[in-house]
Amino acid sequence: MDKNMIADLESLPEADQARMSTLIEQLQIRDSLRMYNSLVERCFTDCVDTFQRKSLTKQEETCVRRCAEKFLKHSVRVGMRFAELNQGAPTAD
Repeated sequence: MDKNMIADLESLPEADQARMSTLIEQLQIRDSLRMYNSLVERCFTDCVDTFQRKSLTKQEETCVRRCAEKFLKHSVRVGMRFAELNQGAPTAD
């Protein structure tokens, strides 16, 4: 969240600040769950081929681990790039 948004939130009455904080937390949780579900679905679809055993094969386990690592690294990189672009964006003052 940028400095202007924080300043705007601080100018709200305390009850409104609490509601906004709760809403922001809920949105962050929702986004985290979406990312996790996307990760699970993508890696499962790409890596798990058979259901002959109740546990993953060594090959499937390695594939899932690599898939998860790539997904998380990509997410971090996108987040960092978004933050860079957001810092360079002009503010509406």
